[in-house]
Amino acid sequence: MSFMQIKDLNVHYPIRGGFFNTVVDHVYAVDGVTMEFEKGKTYGLVGESGSGKSTTGKAIIGLEKITSGSVIYEGEDVTNKRRNRNSSFNRDIQMIFQDSTSAMNPRKRIQDVLAEPIRNFMNLSPKEEKKRMIELLEIVGMSEEALLKYPHEFSGGQKQRLGIARAVACNPKMIIADEPVSALDLSVQAQVLNFMKDIQTEFGLSYLFISHDLGVVRHMCDHISIMYKGRFVEQGTQKDIYTNPQHVYTNRLLSAIPKIEPTTRAQRKEERRAVEIAYRADAEKYYDQDGKVYPLKDFSPTHKVAMMTSERGEN
Repeated sequence: MSFMQIKDLNVHYPIRGGFFNTVVDHVYAVDGVTMEFEKGKTYGLVGESGSGKSTTGKAIIGLEKITSGSVIYEGEDVTNKRRNRNSSFNRDIQMIFQDSTSAMNPRKRIQDVLAEPIRNFMNLSPKEEKKRMIELLEIVGMSEEALLKYPHEFSGGQKQRLGIARAVACNPKMIIADEPVSALDLSVQAQVLNFMKDIQTEFGLSYLFISHDLGVVRHMCDHISIMYKGRFVEQGTQKDIYTNPQHVYTNRLLSAIPKIEPTTRAQRKEERRAVEIAYRADAEKYYDQDGKVYPLKDFSPTHKVAMMTSERGEN
């Protein structure tokens, strides 16, 4: 049973021009996105830069104004609504931002950065509060000394880890993770991803995992949505996407996954060339005359693909 539903979500930005500065067109950053989130599941959102992934996450949490559509949380429509600072939605839905530097107030020490969600949503004594902050730092592999420092004293990877610590401070129901490990070293990536898995098992957390790294997505996600120009081109389980991809754009992304076996280098090069030829030759099967992605159609009970209806054998 899903605890949150995203229905036909649209985020359009007006383009103005002319003498009277009127709206002449729109940028369709997010265009008709629908999703459901169940407890304890991880949902991957994959696509190239500019596809609308981060905008989708920010719109869900309320940082981008939704043009149309709805966000339903536990039966309540929370779309574009002003919420109390200590509302259950604000407590239960947290976000890890891609730009960790901009996500922290440069005038505040880390102890204040970590304490803010704790003070907003948890009734702890000063002693319990400090103990909780030390636990959070240990979780992401940092020492207590970090509490008295300012954000500029940390590297990009360290700031990303602090962002993860802040997101899990109040044991939320769901975390929207926007490229949470992109700035981390490989060893630290493994540590953080394993931690995210551990707390998911312990607390029944759900994740919306936004990433470019298809290897990380395969490791983390139960369900995956592939996004292109603000629309979903394919949705399915991890097995559906990685073993039976149907959309030409999904095949293109999967063919770009780097592999280290030198003996298959020539074969992989030919496979990528074949995928690129198919992408150019069959574009009309997957995109309309304006270059927009077709609506999703059921391919199997767990698998949806955006392509022409006639190409799917339907009447």
